[in-house]
Amino acid sequence: MTVVTDRAAASSSPWPDEPVRTAERPRRIVVVAPLRYPIAEPHAGGLESSVWHQVRVLRARGHEVLLCAVEGSDHLPGGPAEFSLPAVHWDDPADATDSTYPAGYLETALPALHRALDWIRDHADEIDVVENHSLSGHVLSRAGELGVPVVSTLHTPTLPDLLEHHRAAVEPRSAFLAVSEHTAAVWRAEGVEARVLPNAVDTDLWPLGPGGDDLVWSGRIVPEKGPHLAIQAARLAGRRIVLAGRVGDVDYHESMVVPLLGADAEHVGPLRQPELADLVGRSACALVTPCWEEPFGLVIAEALSTGTPVASFATGGVPEVVGSSIGAGLVPRDDVAGLAHLAAGLADAASTTPGFRRRVRADALARFSLHRRAEVVEEVHEALVARHRAASQRGRRPARAVVSPARPSATTGPPAPAVPEPAA
Repeated sequence: MTVVTDRAAASSSPWPDEPVRTAERPRRIVVVAPLRYPIAEPHAGGLESSVWHQVRVLRARGHEVLLCAVEGSDHLPGGPAEFSLPAVHWDDPADATDSTYPAGYLETALPALHRALDWIRDHADEIDVVENHSLSGHVLSRAGELGVPVVSTLHTPTLPDLLEHHRAAVEPRSAFLAVSEHTAAVWRAEGVEARVLPNAVDTDLWPLGPGGDDLVWSGRIVPEKGPHLAIQAARLAGRRIVLAGRVGDVDYHESMVVPLLGADAEHVGPLRQPELADLVGRSACALVTPCWEEPFGLVIAEALSTGTPVASFATGGVPEVVGSSIGAGLVPRDDVAGLAHLAAGLADAASTTPGFRRRVRADALARFSLHRRAEVVEEVHEALVARHRAASQRGRRPARAVVSPARPSATTGPPAPAVPEPAA
């Protein structure tokens, strides 16, 4: 793939005047989002944010994109009624978690998802490709019967439901992308091959910030994100910390986070993107404290885009996101004292080294361009469309979809092995 400059960075507009499209023509794309939360600001998490931006950038590049997501999502107007799925509603907010559903929800939501898939099947001649970001395995089990090529992005570690449904699917099954080499490797161990295509951010919306004195933490308030450890590290570093994010586990928040809040630790709740970018850009250092095998770490890319350095636990795909940035460092998971020491050093470097924050942002611009990622997505779509067209002309169903690896780059990551085609 030809590497291009960050066109958007040269314009005051969030989009280039004439977006360059690598597809042979505008495509009609269906994007299937996860159940549970709307694809809208303030984003419920990194997955929802990634899908929101994916739809927006593909539309800006001239494609017709239909979003299938829960009610209350942006980008739904103009799509079929079947693509508006039930959202999660908790009778008692204290019961809300990101890992369970309210009683009876799936009995309503899954039939609605199948009606949406039925619509895709019945209108297959009007659709070029389906992008699947759902954490429900039903999209995978039905991929071969939709009559449209499907590519699914792996945003998580292996999930039994996804593996079971993928294995039960008839050919042509879904092709796969993974947000990090780490994520690709854990799925590969279960027999699922994926091309690595890291997440990206709209760096125009995460501008260079002036820095400040406080530390910052952003993300979902859930045990696996470890915000309580960020507060502990900030206190060891002798700095105030501001936490921003939606409470995704009320019990954890009340028992592990609230008792630590005070004059030197404030939780400001979920913020819309402009307010969050402003907060991160006015901070001395961002703390990232995953207590699980983090698949990617979008908050790292966001912070680096503002020039704010990042101190993080080394787990999952995080080291790939940190890369060789001068503004990011790693310590072993759960090493709170080490994180405090690292954050203090990065904050001092950012405040005393001329041009430090600009250099941090320049590296982020080179590695996390949303526009450059969109070019790769278009290449993937074109390959799937071409394979599907060729198989249709031969009068048989396409063989298993193969997403060919690209040359390694800061955007695509190292190529994952292609899935071998079965014999004709």
